[in-house]
Amino acid sequence: MQLTASAPTLEDQAQPAAPTKIVLAGKLFDPYTLQLLDNQAITICNDSGMILDVSPLSAISSNFASFDGEVIDLRHLTVLPGFVDTHVHFFLHPYAETSWVDQVTKESIVERTIKATVHAKRTLMAGFTSVRDLGTEGAGDADIALRKCLSSPGALIPGPRYFCVTRAIAPTGTYGPKSSLYVNKEGIDDVTGVDVADGTQECVKAVRRQIGAGADWIKIYADYAVRSRASEVSRRVGAASMATFDYDELKAMICTAHAYGVKVAAHATNRSTIIPLISLGVDSIEHAYDMFTPDSTAVEMFEEYAGHKTKYVPTLAAYYTMTQEKGEIWDRAANSFKAALELDLDNISCGGDTGVFAHGANALELSLMVRLGADWRKVLRWATLGGWECIRSRMWEGEAGKTRLAQVGDLKEDPRIVGDNEVPFGAVRKGFIADLIATPGNFAADFEGAVSAESIQFVMKGGKIYKRDGLPLV
Repeated sequence: MQLTASAPTLEDQAQPAAPTKIVLAGKLFDPYTLQLLDNQAITICNDSGMILDVSPLSAISSNFASFDGEVIDLRHLTVLPGFVDTHVHFFLHPYAETSWVDQVTKESIVERTIKATVHAKRTLMAGFTSVRDLGTEGAGDADIALRKCLSSPGALIPGPRYFCVTRAIAPTGTYGPKSSLYVNKEGIDDVTGVDVADGTQECVKAVRRQIGAGADWIKIYADYAVRSRASEVSRRVGAASMATFDYDELKAMICTAHAYGVKVAAHATNRSTIIPLISLGVDSIEHAYDMFTPDSTAVEMFEEYAGHKTKYVPTLAAYYTMTQEKGEIWDRAANSFKAALELDLDNISCGGDTGVFAHGANALELSLMVRLGADWRKVLRWATLGGWECIRSRMWEGEAGKTRLAQVGDLKEDPRIVGDNEVPFGAVRKGFIADLIATPGNFAADFEGAVSAESIQFVMKGGKIYKRDGLPLV
């Protein structure tokens, strides 16, 4: 049988895609002004995913019948910039399911990586469009490959914009997993939770090694329960968090990372550890729950913190989950955070140490902050613009960064040119990437309900819709 083909008519030919789409927001949260703006229209470039314009609906025609692009009507919802979790561990899952030691020593890297992809999707569906993963915890450099799958032009799986550190750095004998048979060996079956380094020379090499592997950030364990093996005979000694690196080692790592244009996060709980870190210009302090000393209050400690650019990431959700809101550690974490509020400290970002508790429940950190007395508007700022200010690269800092930020409205930060992790996010303004979420909730009346994963009805990352009408599209 002979087949003949006829030329398609004009009606049959595919029409070129419209260059833009418009999102209509009933209310729009602006983290710069802390205001909820009524009835805004957000114009987005389909090719770049960048925001081209944000205008009141009253300033433009409300009749979009002649507009040939997509109109996404969210006038029944409050639209926000996508949330940012500045402290996650995609390669971990809740310790209530499996202990940290068993995850690190009994789950293969393949299994842990597959779970990480599931965690990434849950996180995105909960409205968190960007995260900083502060260590694979024994999964080596697997986060570099995961980043390629999440945050590159050829992204294979749905998930947030992904900043990572590969392996955190700690000195000999500090971190787990620790063998009960070979107590002088690092790790179990050649699995170590960190990159081990001692002395300034090794510390410099470790930083260079992580940066060479592709790390966005360097993470240092600046204090830890080093003498944990003494717990059987001396519980207080075994549980005590103490400094791991000396000042010269810390200085070597921070200076080396900064010389390469890479920021540094420090796991630090004690005031005596935190003060020198701040003086050395560390970029973020994780936890900081023990701000009290016999001679000073937490408020006095944060007075020393104030005025520095170092971000405070309190990880309240991890301590809340592990202690069930009971005990000395939770009390100290909560009181330290309250002290920061008393001083109106604003260089805070929201990172829950997610992975200790369930991925997708990231908003617990925001809820706890409000429960402890924080203004919900500030919490939304810390979880959006404050998150970007924390995890963005050093190329956005200093005088050069100010100049760059002032030119964002010129649409120069196209992700196809600068890359997915260099775009500005965390605000809905011209020149920022279109990371948007929406909720029907009322923040003032029921903040926890408004930010919960179940309430997030719409998720857009980089101009692409991943969740609509409460349902995942991927």
